[in-house]
Amino acid sequence: MSELTSNNNLSSSSTGGAAGGFNFDHVHRNALLQHQLATTSAASNNSSSNSSILPLATKTGTTIVGLVYANGIVLGADTRATNDTTVADKNCDKIHYIAPNIYCCGAGTAADTEKTTELIASQMELLRLNTGGADHSRVVTACTLLKRLLFRYQGHISAALVLGGCDPIDGPALYQIYPHGSTSKLPYTTMGSGSLAAMAIFEADYRDDLSEDEAVGLVRRAILAGIFNDLGSGSNVDTCIIRTDGSVSMGRNDIMPNEVGPLRAQVKRSEVMNIGKGTTPILKSSFVKSKMMMSGGVSLADVTVTAMET
Repeated sequence: MSELTSNNNLSSSSTGGAAGGFNFDHVHRNALLQHQLATTSAASNNSSSNSSILPLATKTGTTIVGLVYANGIVLGADTRATNDTTVADKNCDKIHYIAPNIYCCGAGTAADTEKTTELIASQMELLRLNTGGADHSRVVTACTLLKRLLFRYQGHISAALVLGGCDPIDGPALYQIYPHGSTSKLPYTTMGSGSLAAMAIFEADYRDDLSEDEAVGLVRRAILAGIFNDLGSGSNVDTCIIRTDGSVSMGRNDIMPNEVGPLRAQVKRSEVMNIGKGTTPILKSSFVKSKMMMSGGVSLADVTVTAMET
């Protein structure tokens, strides 16, 4: 329910007329949070171990979009992958292959999006071979396989997807797939932490009769809006054009707004700072095996795995 609502159950005038106004449902929740905050502060000052824990905000970082135009589908994504507040990869590929006529953008945990799309791409290939080796797959088939897989794991697979392709029977189709398995078929959609900024661009300028150049330009602007207005999105703009004639154009690093190469090239570095080879002679070198190598090497128990968000 909106904070501004016309719900007649909220209040009524003394004369019994219809009421409107503000919704104060969250007043008690906010008071509870204030109480927990005060308790936490007092407990931290007293070094008590029984302090209350305030709910923390969860974060993902990505801007992925897709739209339907007259002769196909245009998908777009940024290329930043983060590990908490650290940029883990500046040029991550978030547009994944599903079938020759179907591609999928992924937001969420990088490993989940990559392995989920790889698994469905393999199943789609086997399905094409079992049904006569058709060149094209149905977009709704890929959507069904994805939603069944995600629903089976009840949202524990962190993969929010934008699936697009040109169906040989129904033409261009675009689906939005949530991590819990719910789906929507839409003319345009955005997902990820930069989705609000990207949706603002789509809502302002999307039309049903967009040409291919206009559609690609709109997708690029939407991704740039996410890059410059969301801390979890960044780096470059990738695009994918899937046409009804069966052709596909992948635009890897279509736009590189944060490229620092030209700026670094303008910096004049003195040759005095460059140390040439042979400046420091090597007197001797030797290789000594570590205790870990002599005991059998590194096992999976020695490796710490952290989730990387896209």
